[in-house]
Amino acid sequence: MIVLGIDPGLANTGYAVVRRAGSRMEVLAHGTLRTGASTPPEERLLALHDGLAGVVAEQHPDVAAIEAFFVHPVSKAAMGMAAARGALLVSCAQAGLAVAEYTPTAIKQAVTGNGRAGKEQVRGMVARLTGVETQTDHAADAIAVAICHASAGPLQAAIGVREQR
Repeated sequence: MIVLGIDPGLANTGYAVVRRAGSRMEVLAHGTLRTGASTPPEERLLALHDGLAGVVAEQHPDVAAIEAFFVHPVSKAAMGMAAARGALLVSCAQAGLAVAEYTPTAIKQAVTGNGRAGKEQVRGMVARLTGVETQTDHAADAIAVAICHASAGPLQAAIGVREQR
C-alpha cells in the first residue's frame, strides 16, 4: 500500500508518500508546499492544489490521509487551514484517491505511543521508523499521517468487511 500523507496549512503544507511493505515503512517522497502571505488567497490555494496534484501524478499513491481539521483559537488561521484543506481535498478527488482523516491525537498516538507528544518527539520517531530526517516539521507530520493510515488502514478495512457481512 502506498499512502499520501498530508499535513494541511495555507502557508506550509507537508506531504509525504510512504509505502508499507509488511511492517516496514519506506518514504518515497516528502516535502513542504509553501505559499507566501503576500500572495492573493486564490493563488495560494491554486498553488497548493497544483503542487499536490503534481506529487500525486509523479508518485501514484493508492490512498490519501490528511490531518483532520481542529478548532483553532485564531479564527483567521482556522479559515486559512479550512481553505487549504479544501484545495488539497479537491486534488485528491480529481486523482480518484479515497481520503482518510485522523485527528492530531490519533496521529501522535500511532507514531509515538503518546497522543500528547510534541513536535520533536514526532519528528524523532518518524526518523527512527523510516530512517528519514526531514527539513521541516510539516514534512515530518505528513510522514506521521501516512504512517498512521498505513498502520490503521488495513485494520479499518478488515473491520469494515466484517461489519458488512
